[in-house]
Amino acid sequence: MTRLDAIARAAAYYDNGTFKEVLSRRVAIPTESQGGDKLDALRTYLTDDIVPAVEKLGFRCRIVENPAPGYGPFLIAERHEGDKLPTVLTYGHGDVVFGHASSWRAGLDPWTITVEGDRWYGRGTADNKGQHSINIAALEQVMATRGGKLGFNCKLLIEMGEEAGSPGLRTLAAAERDALAADVLIGSDGPRLSAQRPTIFLGSRGAMNFELSVDLREGGHHSGNWGGGLANAGTLLANAIATLVDSKGRILVNALKPASLPHAVRDALADVKIGQEPNDPKIDPDWGEPGLTTEERIFGWNTLEVLAFKTGTPEAPVNAIPPSAKATMQLRFVVGTDVDAILPAVRAHLDAHGLQRVAVRPARMETFTATRLDPADPWVTWALASMAKTTNKKPALLPNLGGSLPNDVFADILGMPTVWVPHSYPSCSQHAPDEHLLGSVAREALQIMAGLFYDLGEDGGRILTERRK
Repeated sequence: MTRLDAIARAAAYYDNGTFKEVLSRRVAIPTESQGGDKLDALRTYLTDDIVPAVEKLGFRCRIVENPAPGYGPFLIAERHEGDKLPTVLTYGHGDVVFGHASSWRAGLDPWTITVEGDRWYGRGTADNKGQHSINIAALEQVMATRGGKLGFNCKLLIEMGEEAGSPGLRTLAAAERDALAADVLIGSDGPRLSAQRPTIFLGSRGAMNFELSVDLREGGHHSGNWGGGLANAGTLLANAIATLVDSKGRILVNALKPASLPHAVRDALADVKIGQEPNDPKIDPDWGEPGLTTEERIFGWNTLEVLAFKTGTPEAPVNAIPPSAKATMQLRFVVGTDVDAILPAVRAHLDAHGLQRVAVRPARMETFTATRLDPADPWVTWALASMAKTTNKKPALLPNLGGSLPNDVFADILGMPTVWVPHSYPSCSQHAPDEHLLGSVAREALQIMAGLFYDLGEDGGRILTERRK
């Protein structure tokens, strides 16, 4: 049996309806993690579905309780074929955001897959049940092709709290370092560059949310009687934001920007173009850091966003000077940004502009660290070649995802190279009503992963040798 046989088996797994049957069963489990009241469903997803599926493939499974109380458990599974073989860790998350069934279009249910043309609607089809289901299925097809063997050792980590910020994941990784040790992470999450173009990304931008607030006095005062004599909290806050980021989205604080755009990142992004999908928003070409392309701004640079701003009563304005104002800011940042310096830099910058009455504090959200594997790493060139061979397409290489995910767990805590192969696309409506997976992308992804895992069994030892040179 050959590589082509593995790819053909993966396509047949889709064509004969098996993939839809498996994914439908998983989507039907309402694994919402953000409300904290679906712990039974989160556990059931692992114990009743994923564990039997991977035990059938010879994995030894262990459910690990979350060290963060009140959150869903983890699954650590391992299939060991030989001490001298390379080991790959693959990752996914079985939890989803709130279903919000009443907000979905008529005829759609978040817990039932509904197929309309190429779109498979259902909560988790894109993020992330569909993606890790593709990878598990691809492992199964490769094993069937190679006489019950993969040709490498494989470990699987499924968490049930990613949509709640991955509570406990970093503590788990540190405690289970040996159980999760591997030569490379090959995971799937997030979107491709476009539906038509297979994609690899090597890490993610970091994210830190922080609050700016002004609290001047108790209650509002009539703007006619007191205007010109009392400071306006909204005005102070608006000016504070304007000292941090200008009217074209350019960051004005050097400490919040990376020192440079590495040549390897610039070269990789020269082959990338966003905004090609019919439902993509229209790009604002003059927004962001001058001298960079839109792709370089999104994937290779830092951005400072105003996520929310409130002063007074916007829903029913009155003639009163607002006594308080609050804004939530977000810095998306790339490798090279000093996370610990972000808030002190904001504080010092506001003080230098005479804005001492504007308070700065971290938001109640976990900070994601920026990570990025070197685009020239042998694992990257190998994966790109494998995907191109399977699809006859040139894959897109993103040095990092524009968004954030817990890649620092694998890159920093576990110390392994990270290669992500996403199976969704930018307009999939993840986290929103009418989330969907494209059937055409799922079918191609099954073939891509079957080819990738087949090639890993052939080439893994050689790649490890190359990385040691």
